[in-house]
Amino acid sequence: MQKEDSNNVVLAVTGGSGAILAKGLAEALLKTGMTVLFVCSRYGRMMWREELGEPLETAMDEWTDLGNVITFNPGDLAAPIASGSFPVRASCIAPCSMATAASIATGVGSNLIHRMADVAIKEQTPLVIVPRESPLSPIHLRNLLTLSELGVTVLPPMPAFYKYPSTVEDVVYDVTQRTIVAMGLRESLPGSLQYRPKRFET
Repeated sequence: MQKEDSNNVVLAVTGGSGAILAKGLAEALLKTGMTVLFVCSRYGRMMWREELGEPLETAMDEWTDLGNVITFNPGDLAAPIASGSFPVRASCIAPCSMATAASIATGVGSNLIHRMADVAIKEQTPLVIVPRESPLSPIHLRNLLTLSELGVTVLPPMPAFYKYPSTVEDVVYDVTQRTIVAMGLRESLPGSLQYRPKRFET
């Protein structure tokens, strides 16, 4: 099977703020019919409970009703997604902490999230990171630039304000749909998110 024909996508969650983005993206990916290969760091789990008021397991139980989810332990470096021979169509880290970005950018990985990102870069399959930090220090910016130069799509969770988002859910929808396009799973954004100047509206 060619990797671009694979139905497998990797979603990794780290300890950066933004668990709601990860939850929305997991649900959106499952609705596309993809098999989601899911891995969450220890601090990702902590932030999930802190920000969403529920354990990660609650969401994972709900996801099984939406599609196929396979979960891996972040310490399992023998997992299939640690190998370049395993077919993966695209990968995403959302949210991506600055510590994770630094580990990937410098090639000094210590867990499955770092390794799967390293595999995506060396195999030249789509890798999207959704970094969560503000303000960004020169160190952060250098690491993100390094990743961008390696072919990684750096997609900060910045909403399109010209669409007048009024709820957190609006922002999450915008970011998740942009991420899916960046992963190469859809050619363009849904019509409701596409920019249309008012002068062209009828």
